[in-house]
Amino acid sequence: MRRIIVTGGSGKAGTATLEVLAEAGYDVLNVDIVAPRGPAAAYPCKLADLTDLGEAHAVMDGADAVVHLGAIPNEMRHTGPKVFHNNTASTYNVFAAAQQAGVQRVVWASSETVLGLSFWENPPRYAPVDDDHAPYPYSSYSLSKVVGESMAAQFVRWSGVAHVGLRFSNILLPSDYALVPSFWDDTKKRSWNLWGYIDARDVGRSCRAALEAEVSGAVNVTIAAADTIMNRPSAALMAEVFPTVEVRGELAEYETLLAIDKARDVLGFEPRYRWRDEIPDR
Repeated sequence: MRRIIVTGGSGKAGTATLEVLAEAGYDVLNVDIVAPRGPAAAYPCKLADLTDLGEAHAVMDGADAVVHLGAIPNEMRHTGPKVFHNNTASTYNVFAAAQQAGVQRVVWASSETVLGLSFWENPPRYAPVDDDHAPYPYSSYSLSKVVGESMAAQFVRWSGVAHVGLRFSNILLPSDYALVPSFWDDTKKRSWNLWGYIDARDVGRSCRAALEAEVSGAVNVTIAAADTIMNRPSAALMAEVFPTVEVRGELAEYETLLAIDKARDVLGFEPRYRWRDEIPDR
């Protein structure tokens, strides 16, 4: 696989993925409805509305694999129906166009929200929350990702091509880490996703791992940093905010509460970047 389509390459996750794949020697093409700016502008781009099946087919020609990151990321600026329609339609169209084009691998952005977020309204059944905890969607966005995972399983059945869904945690740029200390005074402020996050650079690395791993079928794995966003031990956070939730196993001091064992075992992916290495006074 040499030619990789990256949808949503103009966004922060997409830009990081273009950078990682290009550095690894892949021939990348950004496909987005928004023209690239900043670092993303360094890579070839085709503008397309992926909710249009014809446009999805047009950009997929000649691709060996696709990394589908294009989506409306939340419901803060759009209504629930628009988010659901955009995300499910574009995902279907990308999967269908990829099948028609004969791609060898589909990697796509699912979401941590399928695990049951928001946890501050609906506490997890246990922690660390693993990939068996899903699906428990509580928004039109998370429901669109659950539908995407179901669609992926059917496209695998039809085509035999592996589809890897990456359940990304809250994606942060290095520049976002300056905000991290503002979360520490109120342990509930970031409890909605069990204080999880993932560095955008690791998003790109996980996409590469998903492209190159020896996998088959429809695989869904959580992608999160190995630690939490907090400066307090993970066990203490659970005891304070979720005292009735079962904690399975012994937790390392700042261990993530979004289990990433499956990403390690199936994809060989190990997160590299931590906010603790970016903020000297923590």
